[in-house]
Amino acid sequence: MRIDLHTHSTASDGTDTPAELVRNAAAAGLDVVALTDHDTTRGHAEAVKTLADLDSGLTLVTGAELSCRTDGVSLHMLAYLFDADEPQLLRERELVRDDRVPRARAIVAKLQELGAPITWEQVARIAGDGSIGRPHIASALVELGIVGSVDEAFGSRWLADHGRVHVPRHELDPFDAVRLVKAAGGVTVIAHPLARTRGAVVAEAAIARLAEAGLDGIEVDHMNHDEPTRARLRGLAAELGLLTTGSSDYHGSRKTVRLGDYSTDPEIYGEIVRRASGAFPVPGTGGQA
Repeated sequence: MRIDLHTHSTASDGTDTPAELVRNAAAAGLDVVALTDHDTTRGHAEAVKTLADLDSGLTLVTGAELSCRTDGVSLHMLAYLFDADEPQLLRERELVRDDRVPRARAIVAKLQELGAPITWEQVARIAGDGSIGRPHIASALVELGIVGSVDEAFGSRWLADHGRVHVPRHELDPFDAVRLVKAAGGVTVIAHPLARTRGAVVAEAAIARLAEAGLDGIEVDHMNHDEPTRARLRGLAAELGLLTTGSSDYHGSRKTVRLGDYSTDPEIYGEIVRRASGAFPVPGTGGQA
C-alpha cells in the first residue's frame, strides 16, 4: 500500500484544489491520502464529494495541520480523524485562522518598509480562496525576483521565525492541541519535528513531554529530514513508544515534492485508524478504509 498522510490544498496554502488533490492522488496510484490543510477542514467536503465521483480505490483520511508553539519554537501538529464540529477544537482553529489576514498584512507592510515592491493585492491574488499565509507571501517574493525559491524566502533574511519581517501570531500550545484533538476523537502526530528549513527545531525534551501527555507519533520520513535525522527520530520514537509516519507534505506546484514521495507503513496507518473515534476514513469505489 502507498499511504501519504500529509498534503495541502487551496483550502490553505497548496496549489491543487481539494478536488484536484484527490484526483491527482488517485492518478499517482496512492491507496490512502490525508488532507491536512493548515488549521482548517474547509476542503474536506469537496474532497469527499470528488472521491465519491471517482472510480478509484483511493481512501481519504480527513485531518488538519495545527499551528502550535512551545518554548518559543514553532511546532506543527498533524491531527487525524477528529470530529471537525467539536466546539473547543473548532474555536481554537478559528482563532488561528482569523489571525492569518492581519498577520499577513503586517508582514507585507514590513517588506514594503524594506523596499520590496510587494503589494497586498498580489498576495491576495496568489492565495485565491485559500487561507492566506506566509507561503503566499513567499510566492509573491519569487514572482518579484527578490528570491529564487519559496525555501529561500523562508530563510532568516526574510520570512523565517525571528527573521527581519517576523510577526507573531495566535498559535496553540501543543499540549492543549493534544488534549483537544484527543477529546475530539482524533490522533496526533508532530509534523517534520527536526526540519531546519524555517528556523529552530523542536527540542527532543519537548517531544518526550508531549509523548507523556498523549502524543501518538512523529513524522519521520519527510523531504526535510536527511537520513541521519530519520535514524535519530526512529530511535527517539522507539524510546518514547511513538508511531512513526512518512508523508510528502505535498503543496502542489509550491514545492518540488510529489504525492507519495514519502509514505507510511500500512501497519502504522492501521494503528492510527484503530485509535481514532472522531471520524472514519472515507473509502472510494472498491476501497477499503
